[in-house]
This record gives sequence, structure tokens and C-alpha cells, in this order.
Amino acid sequence: MKTTKRFILLIGMMVVFFSGNIQAQATDISADQIPKEVKDVLNQYINILTNSTNLDVCATEILKVAAGSLLSQDCKSIATDVKPYSLKKDFENAKFYKKPVVITRVQLINDDSDGYGPTMITGKVYKIWIAKKEGVNGMPAPVKIIVPKNHPSFKTPRVISNIGSL
Repeated sequence: MKTTKRFILLIGMMVVFFSGNIQAQATDISADQIPKEVKDVLNQYINILTNSTNLDVCATEILKVAAGSLLSQDCKSIATDVKPYSLKKDFENAKFYKKPVVITRVQLINDDSDGYGPTMITGKVYKIWIAKKEGVNGMPAPVKIIVPKNHPSFKTPRVISNIGSL
């Protein structure tokens, strides 16, 4: 019985120890280390959110900068569960963030991926936190942008998963 408990404890400790090594490692970098094309996509994303007249227009315009799990499997529209939830939240809350964007923190993940099957995209990911306007309560929110590596369709940086944090 003691051997079984020790074995289970050992397995549990190994899972905890190795799980951190399996995940992609993020490194904080300064905002001036973000490539211009990544900053351009960030600004384009915020502009689409704030300038679209309604959520339907926003969902169409977002296709210009979206990739990965944000897209449907045919990559021609936003995924059905993105528009009514995470995109809607960002669309409604973008007005609370500084424009032009003010970057408060950046994490670089050198090799990450998002999506599945036809929407799968890999490359460097910049997780960029942007500041709220003065007098607006709350923490800065992250936007993840990937610089594609060897993707057949996407050659420029794209906004990926994890929208809906604004």
C-alpha cells in the first residue's frame, strides 16, 4: 500500500514538474522590440473594433487581420462561437482603451500555434497588453498577434485566439 501511494505521489510530482516545460516559454520584451508590422496589425485591430458601425461589419472587417481559431474551418468567415461572445466583448469594450494604443507590457513566445486543421498557424506570438483611457477602471488587456512561419496563406502578422479580453 505504501509503495502505491509513493508511486502515485511520484507520478503527480513528475506531471507538475514537466508540465511547465511542455508549454511554450514566454519572455517579456520592451514595446520598442515589437516589429512595425505587428504594431500595425494591433492598431488595425483596434481601429476595426472602434470604427465598425455594428458587430456584423466588425466580423467582416476582422477577417483582414484574424487567423487561427478565430476563423471557421474554411477560413472565409469568423468561427461561429467567436462573433457572439469574444468579438462582441471586444467590439463593445474597445472604446475604453487609449487610441492610438499605449502598450504596457509585451510577452514574446518564439514558437507557438493556434487553430486546428485548415486554420492551424504557427510562428512567433506577441502578447501585447494595451492601456485603458484615463479615468476608466480596470487593468490593461492582452491582444495576441502571431507572425506566421511557413503558412501557405497567411504571410503577414495576424490576431489570434484569446480575443474578448478588452
